[in-house]
Amino acid sequence: MIRQLTDPEVLEALATHAEQFDFVLVPGFKNSGPEHWQSFWEREIDLFSRIDQSRWDQRDIVLWIDAVGRLLTKRNRPAILIGHSLGALASACVIARGELNVVGGMFVAPAEPMRFAVEERIPHENLGIPTVVVASHNDKLISFARAKGLADGWASDFIDVGEAGHINSEAGFGRWPYGLTILRDLADRIVADKSKG
Repeated sequence: MIRQLTDPEVLEALATHAEQFDFVLVPGFKNSGPEHWQSFWEREIDLFSRIDQSRWDQRDIVLWIDAVGRLLTKRNRPAILIGHSLGALASACVIARGELNVVGGMFVAPAEPMRFAVEERIPHENLGIPTVVVASHNDKLISFARAKGLADGWASDFIDVGEAGHINSEAGFGRWPYGLTILRDLADRIVADKSKG
């Protein structure tokens, strides 16, 4: 179904990028349910991996960071992290550490760090690689201004999707073809930057 909703050129481009990058899904608190766009992408497009952990209901960002590390240490290719909510914050932390082979990050509806008592863990500096923050004006887990502030600190591109809630299944985001376009554009930029360097 997702293939019928998405521009075939976007899927083709992502398939090409997947030959050199691992697309890694990093869900948020309590994981992403079956109707969440991350789950649709994993289930319907054979290009994505999801981190695995057993304590999704624990508000400990270290569990997320460690789960990303476990997955990436098993991989040989550079990764692009696609994080949602708390998973977006964890992805930024992983990138800031610079210890793993991560070349890009897509941070969708990052949660307010203070909600998870992780303000001191979250980086506020340029992450040094191509990243993009996708934010909504009426996200109950973070203000639009705060999301923009995180993006500015990380030197991330910033995409305003209007009034889109928490950009999850509850807000009506199921398969979310536009998200795949954002990911394609990010991967294109990574390749372009690599060719320049």
